[in-house]
Amino acid sequence: MTAPTPIRKTDQRTRPEATGASMRARVGDEIVVRGTTDGVVARDGEIVGLHHPDGTPPYDVRWADDGRVTLYFPGPDAYVRRLTAAPADGAGHDQGR
Repeated sequence: MTAPTPIRKTDQRTRPEATGASMRARVGDEIVVRGTTDGVVARDGEIVGLHHPDGTPPYDVRWADDGRVTLYFPGPDAYVRRLTAAPADGAGHDQGR
């Protein structure tokens, strides 16, 4: 996966809070954490578990750089990239706990 460029405060496309929408994800989606300043390393991983049935944070994430799975609470520098098509029946949420 390629490292994205640092997010700018004017980049409205990738900031859910800019539109008032809350972050939602599905198992299998990718989470991308951008550096907020030049030189900050970006990080990405696969969402492997959800803790809420509506897909809101926190998430269990398997990080691409080291393969570790951690509990992650996304900040304003993170966004979800959909890698799978939405299920037709609304299923597909791993409620986790």
